[in-house]
Amino acid sequence: MLELRTSNEIKATRSRVWGYAALFDSPTDLGEFREVVRKGAFRRSLVESSIRALFDHDAGKLLGTTRAGTLSLREDDKGLAFELDLPDTTHGRDVAELIRRGDIAGCSFGFTTRSDKWVAGDKFTRELLDVDLAEITLTANPAYPQTTVALRSLDAMVKQSCDAHLRKLWMETL
Repeated sequence: MLELRTSNEIKATRSRVWGYAALFDSPTDLGEFREVVRKGAFRRSLVESSIRALFDHDAGKLLGTTRAGTLSLREDDKGLAFELDLPDTTHGRDVAELIRRGDIAGCSFGFTTRSDKWVAGDKFTRELLDVDLAEITLTANPAYPQTTVALRSLDAMVKQSCDAHLRKLWMETL
């Protein structure tokens, strides 16, 4: 299941966009839980996958790909940095103008989780350790439109934790 996350770090010239699609070690409150992207979470994906740059998570509004060399991604100490050469298309020109005007203020990324860790506290914290990065997207409304997907992941973790606790209690009573 594809999950989406956002960042407000974006800049542009007439034909190039750059910024951060994700920031490391920066807790984000998703309502029911917090989430932290750990350094190295994207490392494998950056080597193994062709990743797309989209506008508003719309596959019909393709802006670039790592495969074609129009999207460049790298992990640095701050987060997942990107540079994108915008296409000379209606979408590319529109995106450049919307960024210039300040209407597009953020980025998002779509991923599936390979490895995460849940930490209990006043709120659960989910640490993303290894993800399959599918896309980054430029968006006018950096939000978390699919948090219900993430909440299902939290529900599964809580159930698994409760089941393990019950098994332990059962074994202790034998």
